[in-house]
Order: sequence, then C-alpha cells, then structure tokens
Amino acid sequence: MIKSILKQYWGYDDFRPLQSEIIQSVLEGHDTLGMMPTGGGKSITFQVPAIALGGLTLVVTPLISLMKDQCDHLVERGIKAAAVYMGMTQQEILETFERVISEDYRFLYISPERLETRLFQAKLQYMDVRLLVVDEAHCISQWGYDFRPPYLKIANLRKLLYTIREQNKKPWLPLNYSSLENFSNSFHTPCLALTATATKEVIEDIKNKLHFRHPSRVLKTSFERPNLTYSVIYAEDKMGNLLRMLGGKNEGCSAIVYMRSRKKTAEVATYLTENGIPADYYHAGLRPETKVQRQESWMAGTPSVIVATNAFGMGIDKANVRKVIHLDLPPSIEEYFQEAGRAGRDGLPADAVLIVSEYDKYKLRKHLDEEYPEREYIRHVYGRLASFFQVAIAAGLYSMFEFDIYQFCSAYRLSSMQVHYALKLLDQAEYIKYIEDPDRHSRLMFVTSRESLYHLNKFDNECQRIIQALLRLYSGLFADYVYISEDNIMKFTGLDRNTLYEKLLLLSRFHVLHYIPARQKPAIIYQTPRLEDEEVKIPRTIYEERRARQEARVDAIISYVENSKECRLVQLLNYFDESLDHRCGNCDVCLSEKLKGNIHEETEMIRQLIIDKLTAKGPMLVQQLVMQIEMDPQRVGEVLHLMVENEELNLSHGMLSLKGY
Repeated sequence: MIKSILKQYWGYDDFRPLQSEIIQSVLEGHDTLGMMPTGGGKSITFQVPAIALGGLTLVVTPLISLMKDQCDHLVERGIKAAAVYMGMTQQEILETFERVISEDYRFLYISPERLETRLFQAKLQYMDVRLLVVDEAHCISQWGYDFRPPYLKIANLRKLLYTIREQNKKPWLPLNYSSLENFSNSFHTPCLALTATATKEVIEDIKNKLHFRHPSRVLKTSFERPNLTYSVIYAEDKMGNLLRMLGGKNEGCSAIVYMRSRKKTAEVATYLTENGIPADYYHAGLRPETKVQRQESWMAGTPSVIVATNAFGMGIDKANVRKVIHLDLPPSIEEYFQEAGRAGRDGLPADAVLIVSEYDKYKLRKHLDEEYPEREYIRHVYGRLASFFQVAIAAGLYSMFEFDIYQFCSAYRLSSMQVHYALKLLDQAEYIKYIEDPDRHSRLMFVTSRESLYHLNKFDNECQRIIQALLRLYSGLFADYVYISEDNIMKFTGLDRNTLYEKLLLLSRFHVLHYIPARQKPAIIYQTPRLEDEEVKIPRTIYEERRARQEARVDAIISYVENSKECRLVQLLNYFDESLDHRCGNCDVCLSEKLKGNIHEETEMIRQLIIDKLTAKGPMLVQQLVMQIEMDPQRVGEVLHLMVENEELNLSHGMLSLKGY
C-alpha cells in the first residue's frame, strides 16, 4: 500500500534507505525518532503514512520557508495542506483552521510558538489528528546546538491530544491492527520526531521531552554521504582561496559561503562580484521581502553564489549545490555537519570546505566567554537597564520599551556584545523579554475574560471607549495576539495618538490586555516587576550547564580542524557515535596520505636506479649520475642526499659510491 501511495503522488518506484522502516513503525503506532542526513528524504517518512492513515497530520516545525514549500508541493500533487505561522493576521489564521476542519485537510504545518494559543487549542478539539510530526527535533534538547524553548510545549500538546481522543471515545488504531498481536486500544496519538543530527545525549533528551511511550523506536541511517567530500584548509589569505575555489572551471557552480558576521556577508559578496563571480548576501537582519527575493533568485541560479549567515539554508531544497564553503569556524560539529550537508543533495560529487586560520580558534573561544559574562556583570546590566528606562523597584511588569543597544552602551560605557548576551541570559531566566527584531505592526490580546470586561468600572471613559472599539473592530482578541491599527482605533474613539498609547499601556499594566506597539527598533519587555540588582539569580541550568555543553562543542570543532591524521568523514561520524570501517579517500587528510604514499614509491624507484647505476659502472660524479637518471633532477638530488645521510652511499670529493665499495 505505501509503495502505491509513493508511486501515485511522488512518482517513485521505491523508497530510499530507512524511509520504509520509519513509515512502518509509524503505521504500527510506535513513537519513533527518525535520523536521516540532510537531503535524505525526511518529508516522505511522514507524508506517505499521513495519507495512509487518513485524518489530519500535525507537523510542528520552526521553518516558515519549509512550511510554505512543502504545502505548495503537496497541493500541486492534489493533497490538501495548510500552514499557520508568525506574521499571519488573526483572520487568516482563523480561516485556515476552519478550512482544515471542514474540508478534510491531510496536513497542518504549525510553528511551536502557536501550540499553546487559546485559538489553536479550541480548534484542535475538532481536528482528527492521526499523527504528530516534530521536525528539527533536536531543538527540544538543551544538549542540542539549537535549543528552542517553545519546543517544550509539544509535551503539553501530546497530553491534550490524548485527552481529546479519550473524551471522544476514539482510540487510535494502527493501519493493520487486526493482524498485530497484543495490540490494545490506545488514546495516544503516535509521534514521529525527525532530525538530521543528534548525539546520544540528544537522542535520550528528545525521547524524554516528547514523552515517548514504550516500546518506542529509534531508526537511524548512516550519516555517510559518499558523494560529499569534507576538507579543511589552513589559510591566512582566505579570500584568495575562496576566489580559486569559485573561479576557473568552478565558475557558475551553485555555492553557499557561510560567515558568522552579517556585515561581512555583504563585504564578501561584493568582493566576489567585483572579481567576476556574481554573488548576493543573506542574513536575518534583512527585510522579509528582501530575504524571500534573494532566496528565490539564488534557487533559480542567478546569482550562483549566496554568502550568508546560518540564518540561511534551513528547509532549503536546492539539489545542485556543488560547494558549501565556511569562511568562519562554526561553533559546533552539529551546525557544521548540517550546513555542509546542503551540498550535493542530487547525489553528484560536491565539496564541503572549511577555510580556517589560527585566529579563528582564538575567536571562537573568546566568543564563548562573551556569551557568558560574569553574573555580577549581568546584574549590573539589569540595574543599568532600569535606570535607562527609569523603572522603579517593584514596578515595570509587562512594560515594553524600544531599545537602542548602542545608545544604551554609550550611556554606560559598556560593550555592546557583552550587553547583548547578558540580555539573552536575563531573557532565558525570564526576568525580561529581549525582542531583537523590529515589528512594523502593533499587536494586542485580552488577558482577562470577556465577562470580566463588563465589570471594569474603575477605568475612565477613555479606556472604556478603547475597549469597545477593540471589540467592535477585531475578532479573536481573547484567543491570540491580533494585529491592530492605532489609526482605526483613533477614528472610532476620537482620541489622539498619545492619549491612545498611554491608555493602552495603562490597560496593560492592569492586566486587562497585553499591548505590543509597533516599533522600528528592538524591544525590552519586563516579565517580572523590577527587582533589586542582588535579587537577580541566573540558574545553573541556564548558566554553568549550558556553558559546559557549549564549551564541549567548541572543543570538538577545534579538535576536528586540528586533527590532520584521521579521515575527516571518520571524525565526523565518530562524533555522532557511528563507526566507519573505511576512509573516504577524498578529504584533505586522505589525499595527503595518498601523496605521501606516491612520494614514497617515487623515492624507492629513484633509490633503486641509483644503486643499479653505481653497481654497473662504479663510482661516479654527482652531476654525471643525476644526468643518467631520467627523472626530475631535484627529486634525484633529494634522494641522493637522503642516501648519503642514511650511509647507503659514500660521498668523497664529488664522487659517489655504494657503501662497501
């Protein structure tokens, strides 16, 4: 059956390695962790069983580009699919949920941030979810390189799905349950977690955090990509090496160049273009429409080279990338392996090259220190922040302030880099919310019940008019954040902009609603009332434990680039607990060994020719002997020098003779 689905919708006659095993595990109702390398065909492992099972498959993923691409591809094949993600209006989200429920959709892609919104949970009651898929599952693990706290909400979603099935008396049954022995009806909806990279610790963490039921399955294919060659090049002249790799016979090949700095992506792209290699750049700070345009242009092949930060690539399905080049040292092997794996997804030969200098290693360790400033420094930043915004002790709860980090650092003579990471740690400890990206639209949600609004007589007439305007103009305000227009509310209430702003902030402070104004800059929102500096505590789980894990990852990537004796592929697979019984034969280490072997063979050949000549003709002048051996004179001279040093030859007054003659 599953092969017929594969053929009908995707046109393939058979599955790739491990795909059918994962699909079968899902159809039997097992919680399953599928581990496949980038480009290994993970999407098929949930799309095929979803069609076989019927009902709805819920796909949790942080990748908006992947949501859109996969939805488009499914719809092209006649399969109903929809996506809900940040940036959609409340009306668009509501209409999407209604279509999914009423029109028998097979797939709903959703970002983890939306799982606990009241609107989603209300609509979930009417969805027949047969399979829960968690893409990029390593994001749920604090041991992973890309931990994302919203993923922790998925455990609550599993409990909710169980409760809905139990209340509706609808047990989940495997596709061929009548043929399976010892299967008892269960209200659990099976979960399929997918990732390209995971160590032992991350695997166990994924299973625990997603509440995998026994017996669960962990199915893993080899991470070996025979067509992909990994290499490390030590070079101070990185740009010269980059030009050589992308120019000449490689000119026009599709390539990604990864950098750690947003600013440098633009500089490198300009440098390449000026030197005859058309390139563009990409990073998270670009406007959304610019990012979409540049990604689509590169996918179409013009330009062939994109210079990007790690914000680029997740969910990108471009098959003919011939080169992935890192000009900066990534902070972990996991991140490097995943980014490098975007090369050669068509199965043809491709290269993953890491150009590194000694300074890169120093910079990576220094960056680790910057990410974890001293606790006293973090408290100092917290206190200065309150002074900057003039927030009194015990005040400020849910207050939001536009934040110019450079103005702040200038005022208090602080390092912007260290302040940035201090704010992130304060965010993780839930003292503040540090919103780094601007938002051009205001958002609002009621945080009290509709019934409570009718008893809010303590507010003045202006606040009452604003509440009435909101209820008239917008729907869904009690379920989720809704984008609003202050201009429309001003027209309805007759209030000026400053008064409206002040009253909305007042209603926020009294926990009637939560108002997030549009802003052109990053923002700080107080999650707790302001404390005395010494009361700020950063837990060990956020500071020491995370730092230790990150330090181990930094040590691992530095060991990788320094190890010039062991095959690059063997090193990478060993990191992911996979052993390889052969060398790749193509990486810089393997090629170096081959070259040494060739030199050894050549040396032996020249040595034997020297012995033969001197045995046949007796002692000879050095120059005379070199001329009689028809090989590179420099190499012959090197071998002669070696034989004299090893006392195989005598050298006296320019005459060479065999030892003992």
